[in-house]
Amino acid sequence: MGRMDAMAGLLDGPRARGAFLLRCVMEPPWAVRIQDEAPLSFMAVARGQAWVVPEQGEPVLLRPGDLALARGPEPYTVADDPATPAMAVIHPGQVCQTADGVDLAQAMDLGVRTWGNDLDGSTVVLSGSYEAATTVGWRVLAALPSLVVMRRTDWDHPLVDYLAHEIARDEPGQEVVLDRLLDLLVIAALRDWLGRPEAEAPAWWTAQADPVVGRALRMLQNNPAHPWTVAELAAEVGLSRAALARRFSELVGEPPMTFLTSWRLALAADMLRAPDATVTAVAGRVGYGTPFALSTAFKRHHGISPQEHRRRVLARPA
Repeated sequence: MGRMDAMAGLLDGPRARGAFLLRCVMEPPWAVRIQDEAPLSFMAVARGQAWVVPEQGEPVLLRPGDLALARGPEPYTVADDPATPAMAVIHPGQVCQTADGVDLAQAMDLGVRTWGNDLDGSTVVLSGSYEAATTVGWRVLAALPSLVVMRRTDWDHPLVDYLAHEIARDEPGQEVVLDRLLDLLVIAALRDWLGRPEAEAPAWWTAQADPVVGRALRMLQNNPAHPWTVAELAAEVGLSRAALARRFSELVGEPPMTFLTSWRLALAADMLRAPDATVTAVAGRVGYGTPFALSTAFKRHHGISPQEHRRRVLARPA
């Protein structure tokens, strides 16, 4: 299979395809409660300012150029002021209603991907949501706090301004352009955040910077179907078997073959999402000689069989 790591896995499969992207134009007072259960959402202030009020923790003020990533499914509120009551509630499936259940989608439609209470409002917030995350992608999401804030003074990225320029355009292929912009923006923000000391990034992430262990990780991730042994991996990176096993375990927090097993089974869970996938085909792609071997390992790791996992995934509404 092609190159894959946990960051790519976050966006692969159900990555931004017709993603929910909006330019929200508001005039105070305003407040929107987000309880859509999306695994990952972003907000970037293009004009004015906005408060993000998490379910737990202190409200955070975003100014122009600032960006926030919210990890679901915890709800949160975006508002002109933390004290403003919610005028709209966003439910799963991007259903928009008033607090007492009246539909608001059309009432606040201001044009192409533009939504709010005043087309000339003093505040413009760009927002986007991923409706689902892959099993591989959860390795990244699990490393995040519920709210990550990137200040423009620390992270001045041209993609924010470019997205603001593109989001309300109605051109051929515009949806694809916006999907890719969202992917790039989220990857850039996550990479920047995970590289900061305060992020307390997981061991498997920081280990990628090690010249030896990082190379071993990439070899395992990029070729999971290969019948790897620690001895072969050690020979490839120029260490003894014992030295690699010790260094890998110290930096990653688990032995090489334990990491490989969890990686293979995360990939298998994602591959089984495809409508035409079979357990036999997936087994070969992730390094299991028979579907029975994959099924046994999958059930031990995930708690359900590959077939049951596949039934659950395919039964979910699109």
